[in-house]
Amino acid sequence: MSLTISFELGDEDLAHFRGLMKQAKSAAKQQEDEDILAGTTALIEELRSKKLPDFIRERVGTIETMKTMLQDVGFNLPAPERRRVLSALAYFLDPDDLIADDIPVLGFLDDAIMIELVRVELEHELQAYEDFCKFRVREASRRGVEVTPLTREKWMGTKRSELINRIRTRRAGRRSRSML
Repeated sequence: MSLTISFELGDEDLAHFRGLMKQAKSAAKQQEDEDILAGTTALIEELRSKKLPDFIRERVGTIETMKTMLQDVGFNLPAPERRRVLSALAYFLDPDDLIADDIPVLGFLDDAIMIELVRVELEHELQAYEDFCKFRVREASRRGVEVTPLTREKWMGTKRSELINRIRTRRAGRRSRSML
């Protein structure tokens, strides 16, 4: 039997978590990117090897996606967005976060909340990366090539072409309606 518990965080609660994230961002400035990525890799491996509550196991994928996005040479995340993602990952590497992780069941509650807040804050980056990955697989299949050579620049060029074609299609539709 499972039990679903839902709760709402108020503005003051969210402000507290955002303050913690701000501290993590400040601390991340002192760390090398490679150290944050290595720590994240170790954390993911550790979490995957533990018996975790489902609510945190479901969210580990978000951390993994952020790490993959940073390491994806084809996506080549620009520096400002890259810094935001690294700062978010730095929070999860702090062993002294709000609730000690070794407390059974509840130890990861603060991490789950923070993962959700980070997911919302980085929604656009994560969505763009998901779109890019889908494009890369689709294009690689269409061309009969490996997935890795396709880059963000190629993806953006394709998106630009799609937008231009959409403009032309809409314009042509408008012309045909105006002739009626």
